[in-house]
Amino acid sequence: ETSTEERFAFLAEWYDPSAALLRRYQLLFYPKDGSVEMFDVKNQRTFLRRTKYDELHQEDLFVGNRVNVFSRQLDLIGYGDQYTGNKLGSKKERTLAMIKPDAVNKMGDILQMINDANLILTKAKMTKLTWKQAADFYTEHQSKSFFNNLVQFMTSGPVVAMELMGDEAVSVWRRILGPTDSGVARKEAPPSLRAQFGTDGTRNAGHGSDSLASAARELEFFFPSTAGHGPANTANCTDCSCCVIKPHAISEALTGKILHSISAAGFEISALQMFNMDRANAEEFLEVYKGVVTEYPNMVAELCSGPCMALEIRGTDAPKTFREFCGPADPEIARHLRPDSLRALYGKTKVQNAVHCTDLPEDGILEVQYFFKILDG
Repeated sequence: ETSTEERFAFLAEWYDPSAALLRRYQLLFYPKDGSVEMFDVKNQRTFLRRTKYDELHQEDLFVGNRVNVFSRQLDLIGYGDQYTGNKLGSKKERTLAMIKPDAVNKMGDILQMINDANLILTKAKMTKLTWKQAADFYTEHQSKSFFNNLVQFMTSGPVVAMELMGDEAVSVWRRILGPTDSGVARKEAPPSLRAQFGTDGTRNAGHGSDSLASAARELEFFFPSTAGHGPANTANCTDCSCCVIKPHAISEALTGKILHSISAAGFEISALQMFNMDRANAEEFLEVYKGVVTEYPNMVAELCSGPCMALEIRGTDAPKTFREFCGPADPEIARHLRPDSLRALYGKTKVQNAVHCTDLPEDGILEVQYFFKILDG
């Protein structure tokens, strides 16, 4: 019976902080009952015998993803066998999606559309392109009559660049965008992004790579894999509060809803970027809570359990008013006292309470700088 049971195999890496080294495991996943098993590759022995684990889902299993198994962050670096590669790996693609300046204030809704199409957001960064950067990005249109207009528009405000991952991501994202001309989109594809948020053929709310080759080049432009640094983030580091959408909220696909709520409440999201925190960074960022709240170790574990999204929030008296908008740290209390607050709406527990926000007004700038100057340095 067991020999025919379906299982998926991956090569996974875990950074062991106590020994300061990378350990390699074979990770097995059994979809029938959602159980996992791990083997230590170097020592050739079972590390975790087969155990049911509800928090890992088949759709999380693809090379390049980081998954959390019993509070260890594992990087999936390869398929463990041909079957797994063929079954789970063949259609996976990465594409560059960009929200253009005219639709940045709609990014919450756009992230919701991305999630509804079963695409996963793996990288994101708000940036403001210089004339040269925009001209380089659109270099293939250089000889066209609309080129100057396009570059002017693309440098008129911030954009949000994103890496999307999923089955046939290139064509799926282009289908979400709809026809290039927003007017045509309204006639031919009314639910599309450009039909809803675009104006014309240039001011058309979004961009998507047109092929896997373009996707590779465009992702490299915004998120360079080698040395070097893509276009700069947009953090002001003045009169601001820091908000971090926690990993559990990102994996529960709440990012779009949370961003929408923040904008709808009148706050400006002036910088945005996704980060994968390691334990040392999480400990350092949350240091002010050490010895103050009993949840500190769990808060650290949550913050480094997967990707998080850091935001710079600006508005009148931002740290104070934004903290009120987030609500009490405990979502249960928030649901009683501040039912419209972010934590009341999206939080689960005191640790998994959807968002971190700056608690002390004088820390707003320091916390924003930690992400946007130090981690993105």
